[in-house]
Formats: sequence, C-alpha cells, structure tokens
Amino acid sequence: MANILKVTNLNKSFGALHATDNLSLEIEEGTIHGLIGPNGAGKTTAINQLSGELMPDRGTIEFDGQDVTHWPIFKRAQFGLQRSYQITSLFPDFTALDNVAIAIQATDGHSFRFWGKAREDKSLIDPAMDILRQVGLDHLAHRPVTDLAHGQQRQIELAMTLATKPKMLLLDEPMAGMGKTESHDMMEVLRPLKGNITILMVEHDMDVVFALADKISVLVRGHCIVTGTPDEIRTNADVRTAYLGEG
Repeated sequence: MANILKVTNLNKSFGALHATDNLSLEIEEGTIHGLIGPNGAGKTTAINQLSGELMPDRGTIEFDGQDVTHWPIFKRAQFGLQRSYQITSLFPDFTALDNVAIAIQATDGHSFRFWGKAREDKSLIDPAMDILRQVGLDHLAHRPVTDLAHGQQRQIELAMTLATKPKMLLLDEPMAGMGKTESHDMMEVLRPLKGNITILMVEHDMDVVFALADKISVLVRGHCIVTGTPDEIRTNADVRTAYLGEG
C-alpha cells in the first residue's frame, strides 16, 4: 500500500524538553494506525504538529504527496487532513442533525442562510442523515446534543468530521471518558472506515488499539522506538520494557 503520510526526523523542543525527538513515521493509506506510549511520551505534541496546530523546529511532514510541514491548520484541513480533539466541541443548542448539516454547509460552500430555512434544504439534510446513519445515530437526529450521552456526543463529533470528506483523520483519545459500552459503540463506528479513510489514533485504551489497528507505533520520550503489527508490538521486548515497565 502507498503511504499517505510520511514524517521524517520531526523535532519540537520546549526549552530543555525534547517533546518530539527525530520522530519518523509512515502511515499506509486506508489503514488504522495506532500511536501509543507512556504519559509524557509526546503523542499529543506529535498530533498537534501533524494537524498544523504546532509548527516543528525541524523535520518534514508529507501528506498525500505534498510537503505540508509549514501549512496552517485550515489549509491542511481543506486538503483532507482532519483532526478531532479529546474534548467534545459541538453546537449545544442544536440537534444532532443540525450539527452535522452545519459541517456540510461549511465544507461545501453553501451560503449561511437563516438556519430555519437551512433546515429545509435537502442538499444539507439528506447527506447529514446519511452520515448520522453511518455512525448509528440517525434515530437521534432530532434530539438536542445536550440530551445525548457523552459517547453519543463523541460520535456526533466524528460525524461532523466525516461530513468534511477527509482523506485522513487524526484522532486524539476518541474513547476519552467513555465506559465499556460506549467504547464498543465507537469501535463499531470506526471499524467500517478502514479502507476508505486513513486513521492515526492516539488512544490509552489498549484493548481498543489492538482490536482496531493494522499497525502500531510506540513513542518513548518523543521518539518512535518501534512500529509493527499488533502481534509484533505485543511480543516486543523493548515495548514491554519502555511502555509496560516490565523487566
């Protein structure tokens, strides 16, 4: 498979702290790639640089054949590199359907008409319903998002991201704050995306990572110590020592 994302010798320091230390990664198109590591390993700093929220000191980021190292976050998003955050960010006074329709409206260049009229626009509502169906929440389309459970709100946020038609998703702790049932529901939403959208996922829930990921990279002190399949990572002695703390 071709690589959609290639990171070469990425570096980011904050004073004496080397948050990203010669980080190199290659992500294959259409796969789910896990990024794991102990607390303070630099995972979120790495995601921030890939999304354009934080500029690296040195190194290169190539996405879909383009050097995007110095592109701002909005330009990367327009090019198909989208990021979700640990903290849910929705329009709380609107319904689930409204939230997804707004994302479609912004992406497709619709004019922002008075929202009451926009709710009657089938070119917004029909695709929004399709996306809600994709994440399994079409039955809650007309519920205000404030009435939804935390896991359902995270799924709405994912639906809004899918509405932008991304080539690749950067997911930072998609299971954060979820219970077992909610995590399972989110896994069942993410699994069918494999092969259609590339996903780089930072996640502390190892059951989720090993169940979903095609490959996993392990970060320690800002550096990738190994990349491999879930089985290879499970049996790697360096991972057990550095990540799991075993001798």
